Amino acid sequence: MTIRVLLADDQALLRSAFRVLVDSEPDMEVVGEASDGAEAVRLAKERAPDVVLMDIRMPGTDGLAATRQIGADASLAEVRVVILTTFEVDDYVVESLRAGASGFLGKGSEPEELLNAIRVAAGGEALLSPAATKGLIARFLAQGDGEDRRDPARSERLGTLTVREREVLVQVAGGHSNDEIAERLQVSPLTVKTHVNRAMAKLGARDRAQLVVIAYESGLVRPRMD
Repeated sequence: MTIRVLLADDQALLRSAFRVLVDSEPDMEVVGEASDGAEAVRLAKERAPDVVLMDIRMPGTDGLAATRQIGADASLAEVRVVILTTFEVDDYVVESLRAGASGFLGKGSEPEELLNAIRVAAGGEALLSPAATKGLIARFLAQGDGEDRRDPARSERLGTLTVREREVLVQVAGGHSNDEIAERLQVSPLTVKTHVNRAMAKLGARDRAQLVVIAYESGLVRPRMD
């Protein structure tokens, strides 16, 4: 099965480099290029990509706004957005994850990291970099004036989860894979996957990235600075 990739970046040279890299893989193909967020949303609707590599900073409609639009469009529910950023820690990245992005990747990443990120995002099974993404979210949610930052609506929705689903959600927020969670809770990976999928359905999360955000914003997991 070929993974269909849409490239969204305002720098033509970078798009060209990404295209050569992606098209060199037998299981991937570039189905479109966009120079701004508005064009990325339009092409996402027209070309039905599996993964959008989205630059966060673009003129006009930026990557954050485009990610929100894709995340809010029911017809694009299967599209996964991977945010490309020049900065390792960026508050726009956190907002993008809240908006529905599946994860983030630095533009300075090695080619194999980028290709792996595309495959992982297309599979929808895990974050691109669980520990890094969890740490990033924790860092920003921990900022502020010390007030309780829990989202009451999301806290209330946690009540729909079973005890086991909540336990699994805590582990997901810790950046653990299904296999690691299965070992920790002494259940099968398939059982973990079932709990993760049910938690996503109940909480309205597109993928594990949003589950991590929800775990923090609901207060189920408290941010901790090391």
